[in-house]
Amino acid sequence: MFFYRGRLPENNNVRLAKRRSKRMIAVLVTSALLASNVEAQHRVPLTLAEAEDLGLAAEPGQQAMQAKAAALEARAVVAGELPDPMLRVGLNNFPIESGGFRTDGMTHAAIGLRQAFPAGKTRSFSARQFNLLAAEMNENAEARSRNVLTAVRNTWLDLYYWEQAHALVSESRPFFDDLATVTRSLYAVGRKSQQDVLRAELELSRLQDRLIDIERQRSRAQAALGEWVGGDAGRPLARKLPGWDRLPRLESLQAKLSEHPVLRAADAQIKARSAGVDLAKERSKPGWALDLGYSYREGFLPTGEPRSDFISLGVTIDLPFFSRKSVDSTLSAALQERSAAASSREQTLRGLQGQLAAEHARWRDLTRRLSLYDTRILNQANDNAEASMLAYQSDRGDFADVMRAYIDDLNTRIDHIRLQVERAQSYAVLANLGGLPR
Repeated sequence: MFFYRGRLPENNNVRLAKRRSKRMIAVLVTSALLASNVEAQHRVPLTLAEAEDLGLAAEPGQQAMQAKAAALEARAVVAGELPDPMLRVGLNNFPIESGGFRTDGMTHAAIGLRQAFPAGKTRSFSARQFNLLAAEMNENAEARSRNVLTAVRNTWLDLYYWEQAHALVSESRPFFDDLATVTRSLYAVGRKSQQDVLRAELELSRLQDRLIDIERQRSRAQAALGEWVGGDAGRPLARKLPGWDRLPRLESLQAKLSEHPVLRAADAQIKARSAGVDLAKERSKPGWALDLGYSYREGFLPTGEPRSDFISLGVTIDLPFFSRKSVDSTLSAALQERSAAASSREQTLRGLQGQLAAEHARWRDLTRRLSLYDTRILNQANDNAEASMLAYQSDRGDFADVMRAYIDDLNTRIDHIRLQVERAQSYAVLANLGGLPR
């Protein structure tokens, strides 16, 4: 009789199907958790500080300038070294009509080395010029970092304004809907005119058109921020503005202006041009070269003694008699370049000083306007809207006044947000100019 040991085939199939089902469920659960984690991370508000870090991380423009600075530093090393020596190998004074290597006493095989030495201190000045150009490029990279930081701040603040404006208009939409509904009801019972109904519906349409335009501006601002932070621009923004309410005095900012990397780069350029002047002067001096050679001879002297080998030592000196005009022209060009660099630096300094003074005055005026809004205008706009509504409800006011008052109140709140954003953007510019810490 035959007995089957182990599980029946159908039981094995069922067990295998259960295992596959469990693995599939585990994969689906893991995928769902990962997706929910990514979605939750995408919903985390993007703060201004995080946007700054994202914008500054691996910024390609700054990396390109740093790479150029590294290349100039490498060139400085090469410029400071002596040129490579030259090897000379030859066969001298070999008879071509009769005889061979041993027959003529002047025939010899020569090997020699030649080392050139550039004129004066040209190597030192050339290396110094490249190092100064590298320093200039590094300062430009630092200036690029400041400009990127300012751009990220401005784009984040611009998007913040449009999000807040969208929220304010969207929050006001139900009130205007209710107002239009009440107006239709009062018109149906003969208490209000058809003009009030038409005016309410017109303002609703204008409000919808305003929302569409705000959404367009918000998309534009989001795309501008995405240039710096990538896909994180799609995240909602934090609802709190940075606490940039205090600013150093103008004199303090002006004192720090000389430390701006743009001016430091200009200073490095002037020094590099000065090194170019010194280099042009040194090139008017003669260069020289040292030659050392060894000559091998075969054969014998008439006395029977073997011919001796030769050792040669020579010095070659440049005679720059015919290049005086080109040397003078090179020096004149170097002097003009140094003068141009100094003038450019002065122009840059004046431009920064004017920008600093104008931006500081703008920040001060925006602060005064914000104080006026906080203490008076916001409350006055709200009180005016409520008073016009009470007058309309008691048949002592016009519906047009009600609509105008509530639209003015909405515009006032949006203007208040705009002033806050503009003052923060002004602070970002001043932080760039004055080197204020993050």
